[in-house]
Amino acid sequence: MTDNGEGEAVTVQAIRSRKGGPPLVCLTAYGANIASLLDPHVDLLLVGDSLGFVLYGHDTTLGVTLEQMIVHGAAVQCGVRRACVIVDLPFGTYQESPQQAFRNAARVMAETGCAGVKLEGGREMAETIAFLTARGIPVLAHVGLMPQLVNTLGGFRTQGEDEAGAATILADAQAVAEAGAFAVVVEGVVEALAQKVTAGIPIPTIGIGASAACDGQILVTDEVLGLAGDWASGFAKRFAELGTAVQDAAAAYAAEVRGRRFPASSKDGG
Repeated sequence: MTDNGEGEAVTVQAIRSRKGGPPLVCLTAYGANIASLLDPHVDLLLVGDSLGFVLYGHDTTLGVTLEQMIVHGAAVQCGVRRACVIVDLPFGTYQESPQQAFRNAARVMAETGCAGVKLEGGREMAETIAFLTARGIPVLAHVGLMPQLVNTLGGFRTQGEDEAGAATILADAQAVAEAGAFAVVVEGVVEALAQKVTAGIPIPTIGIGASAACDGQILVTDEVLGLAGDWASGFAKRFAELGTAVQDAAAAYAAEVRGRRFPASSKDGG
């Protein structure tokens, strides 16, 4: 893919076709401004329910609403010219039944203009994924560490470290691929399992805390930029330290205001 913003729009079909090819570059976005800055450099922008951490200060993603996802999804879509935009379905909006999932996914796509939705779950969600994809809703699946199941999993811990756990995650990945997902996020698993999952399914794997063995990578943009707070994960790399820059700028502004140096006086009094 080009990195100058002049390439064609990236579709879900293009994402799927990248299996075994050049690694997919993916990041999160929650608004138009940051989306426009990331757009020339990424293949996929995820409007993740991680906005619960990033924007709203929650301890988990469980309190994120469908309405919040729609508002932020529409904003991101306004800032994008080429990246494939996918929006998370939040907890409680798709697990009840395939019909519930379809109603909410259809609303998300209609009201945001996004290219598809993401949902968490493996074998238990295969029927729902098949139901959605058969009705024109592209699905990005998510297996391994699933933040919406944090209470069931006992926290944000690496998954698949034992043989039984690894077998479960591999079976989950195979199930969502067979159900029609165009790609799958693999989160928080050991490298050997990431390699096995990537080799064992025909759709791209997008890793987050799952090693370079995957077909692509995704991170929360605020972590990449050094803007994460207490919620920062242990596996994300900071590529900038904008948090320090923001603090320095705010301190400089405050000093000038308190010293009556800003705004500057006009020499002619106009």
